[in-house]
Amino acid sequence: MKNIYLILTYTGTPLSKIIRSCTKDEFSHVSIALDRELNEMFSFGRTQLYNPLSGGFVHENINSGMYKRFNNTKTKIYSFEITDDQYLRIENKLKRMDSEKEIYKFNRLGLLAVGFNKKVKKRENRYYCAEFIKELIEDAKIETSLPRIVRPENFKNLDGVQEIYSGLLRNYNASYKVEL
Repeated sequence: MKNIYLILTYTGTPLSKIIRSCTKDEFSHVSIALDRELNEMFSFGRTQLYNPLSGGFVHENINSGMYKRFNNTKTKIYSFEITDDQYLRIENKLKRMDSEKEIYKFNRLGLLAVGFNKKVKKRENRYYCAEFIKELIEDAKIETSLPRIVRPENFKNLDGVQEIYSGLLRNYNASYKVEL
C-alpha cells in the first residue's frame, strides 16, 4: 500500500474568488502529489504566472510559481491510501502526460459550466483541475463516489481520505506531520 496526497487550495487570485463566489466552496483548486513532502504536485492550471488565461498540465511547487507569488494560500492536505498497482497507474499516467504536456489544454468552458452546476461534453485532452484529478483516480481503478460534475471540495469526502494538514500552504512541513 502507498499514499497519494490531494492538496486543496485557495490562493485569493481574482479567478479563485470568482470560482469561490459561484460554488460557495472553501477551496477553488486541487492538485495531486505522490510524495508526502509535496516535492512535485500536478494539476491543470496556469502555465504562465501572470496570465490566468494560459493553462494546461502543470507542475506545482510550494516554494515557487503561483504559491510563491500568493504566499497566503490556504490549504487542506489529504492522504489517501491506495494499492501499489493503483499508485503505479497514477505515476505512469502522470509521466506520460508530462512527456506530452504540449497537447493538454485547460478546459475553460468546463470550469465555467461547473460554476453553474452544469456539465459540458468532455473535450479530448482538456481538463480543469478537479476533472483531471477525478479521471486520474478513476483510470487507476480506484472506486469513488465522486459526482459527475466534480469540484475540488468533493475530494475531501472520498472514502478513506485523511486530513493531515490545514493552514497556510507555505507553512506545510511534512517532517513534523503524523500520518493518521
